[in-house]
Amino acid sequence: MTDNQRNETHFGFRTVAEEEKAGLVHGVFSRVASRYDVMNDLMSVGIHRVWKTAMMDWLAPRDGQHLLDVAGGTGDVAFRFLQRASGARVTVCDMTESMLVEGRKRAEASRLADRLAWVTGDAMKLPFADESFDRYTISFGIRNVTRIPDALAEARRVLKPGGRLMVLEFSQMPVPMLQWLYDRYSFNVIPKMGEIVANDRDSYQYLVESIRKFPDQETFATMIRHAGFGRVQYRNMSMGIAALHSGWKV
Repeated sequence: MTDNQRNETHFGFRTVAEEEKAGLVHGVFSRVASRYDVMNDLMSVGIHRVWKTAMMDWLAPRDGQHLLDVAGGTGDVAFRFLQRASGARVTVCDMTESMLVEGRKRAEASRLADRLAWVTGDAMKLPFADESFDRYTISFGIRNVTRIPDALAEARRVLKPGGRLMVLEFSQMPVPMLQWLYDRYSFNVIPKMGEIVANDRDSYQYLVESIRKFPDQETFATMIRHAGFGRVQYRNMSMGIAALHSGWKV
């Protein structure tokens, strides 16, 4: 393997230099920020809300916990966590300032402001001290990271001993025919929807492609174990369209 190959990654189906990807991803989310929540509802027919509820059920927020929600731009997971634990705190960290701006506009942000912080930062180099958080979540964001092992290592670094990682991400359906049908929907409907609703077909074409480049459930679980987490488990959501992965810093 050459140095050039080691420094390449994917941006959707395109091969790009590693140092280019963060800027390209930043561009995507800067463009879609104002329509991000609307498009999430449309693309998933609202099912992403069910997945996030399942995430909170498994995470079981408790008073006194401090959650770091990475790539949490518009605050969806943060608000859910705080609504379940009135004595908890959340720090939302996202590399795209415009996503954080949209999150701060939401009514929940004002109501929960005393327990909520918004920080611009990179998942691969978090601007937080070691062992600062009880819980770490990342929802539909880790597939956009240039080097996933680096992000997982950072998650472990900032978690306290006994802390928990939880990742919600699009995944692979175990039934080939269902995956084929889902692919037809994804590639033919979602980019067109992005063009109509967000006036941005290319960004949603990338988002669909990035899902197909993300590791399957077992492969990603192995990556979490290799990052040093224990008790790694996953649960499929909607027959594997998405998956919840959980691990503990032991």
